[in-house]
This record gives sequence, C-alpha cells and structure tokens, in this order.
Amino acid sequence: MRRFGGLFKPLSRLYNYRKEIQMPIIRQSRNKYNAGKIEADGMTFDSFKEYNRWCELKLLERAGKISKLKRQVTYEVVPKGRRDDGKAERAVKYIADFVYDEDGKTIVEDVKGFKTKEYNIKRKLMLYRYGITIREI
Repeated sequence: MRRFGGLFKPLSRLYNYRKEIQMPIIRQSRNKYNAGKIEADGMTFDSFKEYNRWCELKLLERAGKISKLKRQVTYEVVPKGRRDDGKAERAVKYIADFVYDEDGKTIVEDVKGFKTKEYNIKRKLMLYRYGITIREI
C-alpha cells in the first residue's frame, strides 16, 4: 500500500488493483512541470493524476455510469490554411485526455496540474468551434 507514496489508497478501497490493473512503471524523465510519465495497461500517461483518473473512469464504465470511454481524442480547433504570401499554416489541434458519454451527453475531460496560456486559448476555441465545455480535473 505504501508503494508510490500512497497514491493508490483511494483506489484500493474500490477494488483490488493488483489483480485488475498492471502495476504502473515510472519513467525517470520528468517534464518542466515535474510530472513523470507512467506506463500501465499498455498505455503511457503524462502523470500519476492522469493515470488515477483513468482508473476511476474505467470503474465508472464498468459500473455503467459512463460509456464509450476514449483517451487522447484529437479535435481540430483551427483548420490549416494559407497566408497571403502563399506559405502554409498548420492546423491547431486540441488533444483531450478523456472523452466519454454520461447521461446522453459527451463529456470532454482534461487532467490539469498547471493551466498554460496555450491551454486557455484552446479551451476557448473548443467552446467556440464545437460548443464543448472542457471539464477540468
């Protein structure tokens, strides 16, 4: 239980994670926000917080509270185009951490430790282009 600094204590009450979920592997590299990459269930997560949220959402899906759970869904918020001088501009994309259906509504969720200026702009573009409010965890 003390493994990984007690981060799994809330999950251990829900179900025996040792049998159901492969124990995560921590990479030594960390990003500029001091979050380490996690490898578990054959997937790579950007942080422990994101991995824990994935486990919670998988439990909710099993319980029937949510459905159609997906990870790393890409939305194009600004399409590619050409400038007046003929040079191409790349499309601007937002990658959602999790997307799922809850009570007939599509929920887009992002696990944030630190909100960057780039994220704030993309969040507003998602609301403008798709009418989707991102749920921040």
